[in-house]
Amino acid sequence: MTTVLTPASPLTAADRCDRCGAQAYLRIVLTSGGELLFCAHHGRKFEPELKKIAVEIQDETGRLTTTPATAEPDER
Repeated sequence: MTTVLTPASPLTAADRCDRCGAQAYLRIVLTSGGELLFCAHHGRKFEPELKKIAVEIQDETGRLTTTPATAEPDER
């Protein structure tokens, strides 16, 4: 049996951390079929344990350090 994972959609501001309610930047797909969402802080905190139970980790924490394309020149 072959398992095909469909690409996960990008996380949005509506996706919230399951631990604290902050904006989620990590989606962890579990071997059991469920998923967890974490902010960058809690993603780093629980990373060693999450790697043991994850099928896939979608990490969008890089967005925290990029400048939005809509930023004014003096905001860059």
